Amino acid sequence: MRAQICFFVSIVFSFVAWGVVTGSLILPELRRRGRNEALRPLLMFHSFRFVGLAFLVPGVVSPDLPAVFAEGAAYGDIVAAALALLTLALLPGRLGIVAAWVFNLWGSADIIHANYEGVRLGVQAGQMGAAYFLPTFIVPLFLITHGLVFWLHLRNENKAAAPRPALLPGIGG
Repeated sequence: MRAQICFFVSIVFSFVAWGVVTGSLILPELRRRGRNEALRPLLMFHSFRFVGLAFLVPGVVSPDLPAVFAEGAAYGDIVAAALALLTLALLPGRLGIVAAWVFNLWGSADIIHANYEGVRLGVQAGQMGAAYFLPTFIVPLFLITHGLVFWLHLRNENKAAAPRPALLPGIGG
């Protein structure tokens, strides 16, 4: 039970920490860019979702990790990574925007489904082995950036702000 508490506390702290980073560093930069240019760094980040394949590697995860969870999480992540790369290749065209919607819907649903399956199957923190850092460190940022992609899709393109003056010389702006 103690390991599960540490697991959930780690996830909460990760959301808080990544939320601070997003609010202070990522979001201000995205606000200055048009949709296509703002999508690029977020898609590049999601191209690293191949790390989810770690759930399939013996020795990285416990042999007790339910295969249905491991396979769903791993294959869902590799599809999300491939969709992110495809979207990068198709931007800035109209097909790129369609691909960005498909990527974001798939990627968000994949994470929500993996969390649902983890709870449904009673996955324990220790069963994740070294892959423990995926849901506690990286997945919260994946979810936050999925939210940013939805925001970019839904915001008025004309609201991309002009650069603001730097608060300190060499920082911001």
